[in-house]
Amino acid sequence: MSHTDPPSGAAVREWACVNGELMPAEQARVSVFDSGFMQGVGLFETMRAYRGRVFRAERHVDRLIQSAQALGWTAAIDADALLEAIHAVTAATEADSARVRLTVTTGSLRAVASESPGVTSVASASPGADYPHELYQRGATLAVSPWRQAPDPTAGHKTTSYFGRLAALRAAHQRGAFEALYLTPDLLVAEGSISSVFAVLGDELRTPPLDTPVLPGITRATVLELAAAGGIPNREAPLRLDDLLQADEVFLANSLMQLMPVVRIERNAIGTEKPGELTLRLLEQYRELVARECGDA
Repeated sequence: MSHTDPPSGAAVREWACVNGELMPAEQARVSVFDSGFMQGVGLFETMRAYRGRVFRAERHVDRLIQSAQALGWTAAIDADALLEAIHAVTAATEADSARVRLTVTTGSLRAVASESPGVTSVASASPGADYPHELYQRGATLAVSPWRQAPDPTAGHKTTSYFGRLAALRAAHQRGAFEALYLTPDLLVAEGSISSVFAVLGDELRTPPLDTPVLPGITRATVLELAAAGGIPNREAPLRLDDLLQADEVFLANSLMQLMPVVRIERNAIGTEKPGELTLRLLEQYRELVARECGDA
């Protein structure tokens, strides 16, 4: 891996690694003919680093490669090279908490036919991945998106064709909500625009199954692991909006937010309209797991 030194006297807070070359983020460039830019043909992973270590980076890279294979990419993807890039930008950023992103595309559309198909890879790291502490104390509000999550070739994969998700999230924010909730055309609960959804009904933890379709989230899987290890009844099962409204607890999960309590959906209170006991217990266990694997979180 090659390295570009930061400008003299300048404090570099964000770093990028483009096709194996480490550099300050403002120097990072990809071709204007890259398939990710021209056609949105790309996959990405958002991860969180704690004290210089990315939580379960290998699982994120494995998921990206599995998606590439499922979507018919012909270019080989080097998992070790991607992990090296992730670790390089994380170490360079030198932050106790960092947002790390890995993006891989199918490369330049101008590659000549005689060339072996290659990919473009970009890893980046930015300090500060924490959500406000008070948000976990008071809980979040969900807005139901007017758009539906229907099966398509990219369903269940984290592609760079992400504008629809961002538009739904922006619309939710404009209504004063933290996150947008997607339903399927059959009105089954799918997921948030950027998160997995869990509900506590009685003593059972439930989340929509992967064939809903939803993203096989790394944090989602970790929550299910923690529940199983703690003897908490849990299953992947179809959920409807009424199930969420009648649930004792609802929470969201992704790599950056960890577990976020939900206390309202639209104007409807969930449970006691306070973060639930099981949600907070799982959040504590998640943070303990992070501390064991990455050092103190």
